[in-house]
Amino acid sequence: MSHLTLLWVFLGAGMATFLIRLSFIAVEGRVRLPSWFRTALQFVPAAMLSALIAPDLLMQDGALYVSPANARLVAGLVAIVIAARTRSVGWTIAGGMAALIAVERLF
Repeated sequence: MSHLTLLWVFLGAGMATFLIRLSFIAVEGRVRLPSWFRTALQFVPAAMLSALIAPDLLMQDGALYVSPANARLVAGLVAIVIAARTRSVGWTIAGGMAALIAVERLF
């Protein structure tokens, strides 16, 4: 793929992303969205984050790997517990990373 083609792909993808996001901002005051839709929008960030992180925690080398020896899964579960208890991003990251390092050194 040439550099020019790659540039056009990046510009097109960036423009598509921008327009999708702008569509919600542009219609905010003009269109009344149904209450069920507005409620569902509140769950989009958590759903997207889960969709991005879950495969990394549950899979290794393209196969499902649910085991106490799976350091990423154990660290993810520790981070979930810390997040639920403290509601602190800093403590969640620090605790999850500490658990990851500890489990990787253990196994």
